[in-house]
Amino acid sequence: MTTEISKTRKIAAWVIAGSLTALYLFSAIGKLFLQPEQMEQMNLADWRIIIALGEIVSALLFLFPKTNKFGTLLLSSYMGGAIIIHMTGATSIAMPVVVLLFVWVGFYLRNPNFFKLK
Repeated sequence: MTTEISKTRKIAAWVIAGSLTALYLFSAIGKLFLQPEQMEQMNLADWRIIIALGEIVSALLFLFPKTNKFGTLLLSSYMGGAIIIHMTGATSIAMPVVVLLFVWVGFYLRNPNFFKLK
């Protein structure tokens, strides 16, 4: 059973997906080129390239409808790790929590049947 998604819902889903993809790509570029010292402060300097590549792959998987489910899973895991890093560093978890909520809102807008019980 498939439900037709309204045009407004599709537009909102694409805006959220595009915005989140841009956010993650900008974050990955920052880790790679602009501010690698932030990763050193969190004792993750050795992992910054792997983390940035994971961000890029996850964001691109999230953007495209056919791979949206995999991207959502990977971004949820990534943001869970970000929340833990913020908690152990005694910094606010507000930003990663809000971003994670937007990931799930974007997923829901694109896949409303995913949450329906059969």
